[in-house]
Amino acid sequence: MNQWNERFNQDRYVYGTEPNEFLAGIQNKLKLPGDEVLAIAEGEGRNAAFLAEQGLIVTAWDYAESGLIKTDKLAKTKGVSVNTKLIDLKDVDWKQENWDEIVCIFGHFPKKLRTKTFQGVKEAVKPGGYFITEVYSHYQLPYKSGGPKDLGMLYRPEEFLDTFSDWHIIHFFIGEVVRHEGEFHNGLSHVIQFAGLKPL
Repeated sequence: MNQWNERFNQDRYVYGTEPNEFLAGIQNKLKLPGDEVLAIAEGEGRNAAFLAEQGLIVTAWDYAESGLIKTDKLAKTKGVSVNTKLIDLKDVDWKQENWDEIVCIFGHFPKKLRTKTFQGVKEAVKPGGYFITEVYSHYQLPYKSGGPKDLGMLYRPEEFLDTFSDWHIIHFFIGEVVRHEGEFHNGLSHVIQFAGLKPL
């Protein structure tokens, strides 16, 4: 059993049941070309369920089966459905131009997998679609309010600005925010927020 499967294998939602504040705010501003959304490294489903409540067709990927079970449960309590798939991102064969939007909220991976995932996202978003993410920056360690304790798992702004330099950046932010998301994201934090539009 991987560490995330163990973490999610309990009744309570360790990151809460409400969507990430940044995602909830920016989602209302987007004009999607369609309605198929993918949430990667989605955990217990709080963001996927929120997106489904907006009337979107949502697929959630995670490699913790216990998290996906809780995603299904949360979606049902909100009267919506989410397609869940047990996926390890290192094994993904990304389909080109397959999604209207891809979302990644606090999905932290080793550098090599981050690079592979970002390239996959670029290919898999349809022209006119979006990539939306909030993650902890490489300045997060001393804040002790959540996220990996390994600097190599934290993001640097140039990863976004270089990889998506040919996209239209709707929103980019690096700095402090306050997050209260369940048990493990609590307090003043240092994050990177990115919302990018793939050119037509």
